[in-house]
Amino acid sequence: MASTDHTLQVDAHGRLKHFLTIDGLERELLINILDTAESFAGVGERAVKKVPLLRGKTIVNLFFEPSTRTRTTFELAAKRLSADVLNINASTSSTTKGESLLDTLRTLEAMHCDMFVVRHAQSGAAHFIARHAAPHISVINGGDGRHAHPTQAMLDMFTIRRHKGEFASLKVAIVGDVSHSRVARSQIHALVTLGAAEVRIVAPRTLVPPGLERLGVSVHHDLRQGIANADVVILLRLQNERMRGALLPSSHEYFQYYGVTEEKLAAADPDAIVMHPGPLNRGVEIDSDVADGARSVILRQVGYGIAIRMAVMSMAIGSHAAAEREGG
Repeated sequence: MASTDHTLQVDAHGRLKHFLTIDGLERELLINILDTAESFAGVGERAVKKVPLLRGKTIVNLFFEPSTRTRTTFELAAKRLSADVLNINASTSSTTKGESLLDTLRTLEAMHCDMFVVRHAQSGAAHFIARHAAPHISVINGGDGRHAHPTQAMLDMFTIRRHKGEFASLKVAIVGDVSHSRVARSQIHALVTLGAAEVRIVAPRTLVPPGLERLGVSVHHDLRQGIANADVVILLRLQNERMRGALLPSSHEYFQYYGVTEEKLAAADPDAIVMHPGPLNRGVEIDSDVADGARSVILRQVGYGIAIRMAVMSMAIGSHAAAEREGG
């Protein structure tokens, strides 16, 4: 699948056409995304919070499941690039009236849109749309099922690089519900591709999918051992809405063994940063003292998300424009 994803996502010149998954992308392209985001990081601090790169372009946020945080950051990113934005909550629109996904796609294409940001409960939905969309349209995966959430992972990588520098010496621990997390899969692919020294998964056995070690990570079931001397501790939300059956005795017991407190965090490197893709479950994955403490960069992640999404949008639409200039 990685080779298919690569040819679907990247053109013959190595430019980003769609951003569907990190799996299969080259390290150089990921670095390019991070560097491009760096150039956009200060736009939000200007008096006029806009650059004209996507003026005249129309971007559609096509969300088949709700996510205020992700949709809002994509919308802000598009507007800061001077694009026009159309928000479609597809769960309450024509697709619930019997109109197929392809019919919806064709209707939006007829409105001369340039990009679809897709969020869907089914894994592979963004790939399906990218394969069937008109050649001039870029598709960005805003999260699909348990499969991938590439822009979230890249904003996490941007956060890590901003606070820790290069990846080669870093020990990173990802703590929590990996089985149901599309973010975790994307984070693992990104960290391994970018050359992190060590990537650890820390979770109860019931929340670790089989064969995870094949991705280049080590698996730990004891929190203190898993985060020992870690430079970065990334916490994941318990995806209760995706769990089937009793995978955990209770949220209280989960916090007792896997919730990160200041006392447990002492096992990590003294300069370790703490991250969380949000929304937080205080008292479940993380204690408020840690969430609001000096080592937390959780709120900064949100701001970095706008710069990363600006980078991905401008790169993808830019590749289509370049292909048109080159004659296809």
